[in-house]
Amino acid sequence: MTHVRIDFDALVLVGDGRKALFFRNKGDARHPNLVVERVLEQDNPPTHEQGTDLPGRNPGPPGPAKSAVEPTDWHQLTEERFAKDIAAALYRRAHAGRFDKLIVVAPPKVLGVLRKEMHKEVTERITAEVPKELTSHPVSEIEKLIGGQ
Repeated sequence: MTHVRIDFDALVLVGDGRKALFFRNKGDARHPNLVVERVLEQDNPPTHEQGTDLPGRNPGPPGPAKSAVEPTDWHQLTEERFAKDIAAALYRRAHAGRFDKLIVVAPPKVLGVLRKEMHKEVTERITAEVPKELTSHPVSEIEKLIGGQ
């Protein structure tokens, strides 16, 4: 288990490629009380439901041999786009002075995209990163899993 200090009034983002939960800690560092401030959701069906074409083929050198082109992972592209939307939402909040401390909880791939997309104004406020998928957990469980109680 990862336990991080969640100070009073810290913003906690719990996100993945489909859902982002913005919490505010109304408790203290020893007894976090995460209250939902905002929820962002995006429908992201599996790739086979999004793409309709078969992978392409490269003609290659003269002759009968052809090589296949890697199929587009529409699901992954949608997750990356959503992570960019999360980063933009965090920037707007940071720029408006709506938080001083930020804890980011997301699966490693999403965390990587968020790191690339986050503005310096946001990254300067990050106090902890937790590489886990917790969006489907109840709030009380999230408090225990990351807050250590």
